[in-house]
Amino acid sequence: MDWVVLLPPVVAIGLALWTRQVFLSLAAGLWIGTTILGGGNPAAGLTGMADVMVDVFSEASNSRIILFSLLVGGLIALVQVSGGVAAFTQWVQKRGWGKTRRSSELLALVVGLLIFVESSITSLIVGTLNRPFFDKLKLPREKLAYYCDATSAPVCMMIPLNGWGAFVLGLIVAQGYAAEAVSLLAQSLLFNFFCLFAIAFALILALTGLSFGSMRKAQVRAAETGHVTRPGSSPMIADDVANLEPIRPGAGNAGDLIIPVVVMIAMIFVSLWITGDGNLMDGSGSTAVLWAVGSAIGVAMLLYLLPRGGRPLLSLAKSTDFVMKGASGLVGVVALLVLAFALGNVSRELEMGPYIVSLIGETIQAWWLPALVFLAGCAVSFTLGSSWTTFAILIPLVLPLAEGLGLSMPLMLGAVLSGGVYGDHASPLSDTSIISSMSAACDHVDHVNTQLPYTFVVACASLVAFLVAGVVM
Repeated sequence: MDWVVLLPPVVAIGLALWTRQVFLSLAAGLWIGTTILGGGNPAAGLTGMADVMVDVFSEASNSRIILFSLLVGGLIALVQVSGGVAAFTQWVQKRGWGKTRRSSELLALVVGLLIFVESSITSLIVGTLNRPFFDKLKLPREKLAYYCDATSAPVCMMIPLNGWGAFVLGLIVAQGYAAEAVSLLAQSLLFNFFCLFAIAFALILALTGLSFGSMRKAQVRAAETGHVTRPGSSPMIADDVANLEPIRPGAGNAGDLIIPVVVMIAMIFVSLWITGDGNLMDGSGSTAVLWAVGSAIGVAMLLYLLPRGGRPLLSLAKSTDFVMKGASGLVGVVALLVLAFALGNVSRELEMGPYIVSLIGETIQAWWLPALVFLAGCAVSFTLGSSWTTFAILIPLVLPLAEGLGLSMPLMLGAVLSGGVYGDHASPLSDTSIISSMSAACDHVDHVNTQLPYTFVVACASLVAFLVAGVVM
């Protein structure tokens, strides 16, 4: 009956995709998980649900991400009511960007490629900067959420000058490969097929306008009806926050958006340096994003105090009101994150990851192993919604295995990284996917449904690449 450990995430994900009721679906999966932990007692499962949800806040990084998500709503509200978003849109369009479908999608992709310091910040900036262009051109917000997702974890892992790189390096060093850790990580990036293909696929979509599956239906809906979100859907940002208009039309300028964003990006590096005791690679990513968005809000509030037409653009009292209004519009995101984190904790307590890895078996031919490690990574990361947990489970198993069998260690590490990032990109339980839905102001289940065919294509291409590499190397 070992297979029962798979039930909590499988039921949660399956119900969410089928019913579109993401909160109830996650709660159902969580209840099943706590019931299993409670020895099969449904009543114990119900009481256990409350305990594991409270325990989410005992982990500092979880609390920081949740607080970050609330503050994001405040920042989005501020830059919109200041007129900064509207002014930035006009400023960009005067320079030839954002006027066509291709230029708007390429702009979203380019911004995502440039912001590689932290996946959550990438998603936030891509969505906030590009939502006005997508809405004006009647491009579905599901497509914008896809670009937020496709340029977050894949880019951060391919340019590992951030917490992602530091975490993987730490795991490599812990296995006794300290001397070659940096070289091993650098070489593995050449075999990080999923990340490479995900970025390339997003570029192809932006250049060609190709669409298929649920995304195609969303694009037709938006073009023909003007509905950038599905009628009846539940966007992750409340409409009264996502659609805020400038409080003084014409008074804002592009700098009212650009300056807070630049401060936020700069504070990521400053925060990583401080929390890492002078080493960016050792800094805390969750602390960095929280400090960054808090600093951006503070700078924005001070900036909007400057006189515009003889009086401040926004008083401190007004700014505070809008920060609170924006934060209140993201209560749904916070609830979703708490449920996702709790379900992930329960799945880890059930040792679901090691169980999936054990299914590989010991009689598989060596040339199959890179592909099988990739598939195991995909299964673990998709059901847990966490690439870092996947890395922590697989790297200690895969590196010694590769060394013992004489397989290419960079190739095997690349398979782990690819499998881990797949779930971060595709899983409805991933905090990156949740924040992408929030940033694009679209329904989370719609975001997952529309991008799943795309991530499946990329995963299939990656699987073929690992099979070929396993034979060749």
